[in-house]
Amino acid sequence: PDLVNLRFTNTDETLREEKYPQKRTLMEEEMKEKIKKTVLEILNESDMAEMTEFKVRKLGSERLGIDLSEKSHKAYVRQVVNSFLEEQKSKEADEAEKDEEEEDGAKEAGRKGNKELDDAGDLIICRLTDKRRVTIQEFKGKTLVSIREYYKKDGKELPTSKGISLTDEQWSTFKKNIPAIEKAVKKMESRV
Repeated sequence: PDLVNLRFTNTDETLREEKYPQKRTLMEEEMKEKIKKTVLEILNESDMAEMTEFKVRKLGSERLGIDLSEKSHKAYVRQVVNSFLEEQKSKEADEAEKDEEEEDGAKEAGRKGNKELDDAGDLIICRLTDKRRVTIQEFKGKTLVSIREYYKKDGKELPTSKGISLTDEQWSTFKKNIPAIEKAVKKMESRV
């Protein structure tokens, strides 16, 4: 009787004999690893704006065939989710820092001649003519793609009001429609 302990488990609703406690620990660790792997898969393939911990537990329960709403499983899922979210925050902070360093590097490279910057410090992507150019600039915290005419004053090239500045969203819309624009231009050219 001392060698055999009977324990009721919620996972399979059956009584299980446990002669060796180390086997139980190993099985618990294997289950935790399966839960962690499944939860991380769900989080990685999900839209984080829509995902909730409840949805993660529900999807995980379906995939694993166990109830992840049970107290100990629920706590473990929360731990995995929180760890994932912290890791994502850290990655985003690292990426933001890297982007900032690249931007600083681009400005420095521009001063060194590797990348061309205009007199306002904006990155010149290309010169369309002597007076027109495409630049990337920051304005009120937003990145803008500007296609603009420039004039010279006191040895500096300055932007005129003739041109357009597009937000990221507007630029994306424009890019998606380039094939339609090209098609329309070809159609007009064929008429001439």
